[in-house]
Amino acid sequence: MPNRPADGTRINEAIHISPVRVIKEDGTQEVLDTRKALQMAKNAGLDLVEVSPNAKPPVCRIINYSKYKFEQTKKAKAAKAKQHVVKLKEVKMHPKTAENDYLYRVKQMRDFLTSGMKVRLIMQFRGREMAHMDYGRRLMERAKQDLADVGDLETDSRMEGNTLLYIYGPKRGATKNAPQKPATEPKAAGEATQQTEEVNNA
Repeated sequence: MPNRPADGTRINEAIHISPVRVIKEDGTQEVLDTRKALQMAKNAGLDLVEVSPNAKPPVCRIINYSKYKFEQTKKAKAAKAKQHVVKLKEVKMHPKTAENDYLYRVKQMRDFLTSGMKVRLIMQFRGREMAHMDYGRRLMERAKQDLADVGDLETDSRMEGNTLLYIYGPKRGATKNAPQKPATEPKAAGEATQQTEEVNNA
């Protein structure tokens, strides 16, 4: 029988503290001298495994440790496989983004959000545009209104260098077949979309 697995779990002769609370095979519990508990495990052809070292007294279980570890590993792999991976799409605008380009970007963002993806909307200021950030902010506010029915704003108006960014998450209940919300009134003029794709681990 192994005594000290690589994960640091104390089992069998590696458990020195006494007494311990023992959870038996049938689920019943009893506080026992550690030597008695170890002998009980050996008689059953099983291991005495410390599962809660900080409890008073420490808690141990009488189990087949190899089988227990195998099942734990299998459960961990299954949980990882079921993990929901949320994609993050990036859409970039400028204060002078043209109306038709703006509408195209909004349509893209609506499609992303109703497909279950997150969207990072970036307003990039270049050169003298930094002196007129209010134009960019107005366009971002307009986008917020146009996405309100399909996206929830997670990060609001955060500046990073020469960029202003909003992060949207899918709105609960919004679907791919959600009707296209009429765009708000136009504000600005000219440029093209750039998008990247990232994986978010949540």
